Parts: sequence; structure tokens; C-alpha cells
Amino acid sequence: MEVIGKIKLINEAQTFGNNGFRKREMVVTTDEQYPQMIMIEFVQDKCDLLNSYQVGQDVKVSINLRGREWINPEGVAKYFNSVQGWRIESLAQAAPANVPPVENLAPAPDLTSNEPDDLPF
Repeated sequence: MEVIGKIKLINEAQTFGNNGFRKREMVVTTDEQYPQMIMIEFVQDKCDLLNSYQVGQDVKVSINLRGREWINPEGVAKYFNSVQGWRIESLAQAAPANVPPVENLAPAPDLTSNEPDDLPF
């Protein structure tokens, strides 16, 4: 699954517990009639994927939906969902590197000339 939109917020990485579990959250605002602000978490080594991004950038984030069950002390089951990111791409429009700019192109040949061409066919 993918979420496409503009970065609204990127939090600093947080570390939890003795085993050093890391989590970093970001919020992406979708571009649709009713924009949604989707909180996406990146965990462990994926936290570093956000280092080169900043608020205001248009991005496409590949996500997984995660769900888990927790039994509270009274024995009642509670369910939690999370949106976990595992890849992020910038949607900035960049000019392809192998295409020369328009002003550097050679002019088109004049095909309206009445001179005979020297092609053998």
C-alpha cells in the first residue's frame, strides 16, 4: 500500500526499553477533496530513511498495516492498529539527466526546399 501527499511533520527518533527499540513518526497530508493527515511510523533501521526529508516535501510512502491484540488486566481484549512505513520516495519533478535542454537542440532541416536530395532512393 502507498500513501501519497505532503510531509506535515517529522518527529525525532525515540528509543524505548533496554533493547534499544527505535521509532520515528511522520505525518503526511493527502491531496484529495477531504485531505487526511496520516501518521506513519518507521521502526528500527527504517528510522534513518527520514533523515533526508523535510516538512513540505511531496512524497510517496510505502506502508504496511499492522494490528495486534492486548489483553488488559481485567481480561478484556483490546485491539490496536498502526501504519508502518518501509520506503519513502520524493515526488519532486526532476529533469531526466540524459535529455538535453530544448535550447541546445539542432534546428530541424528545411523540408520545403525544391532542391533535389542526394539520397539514392
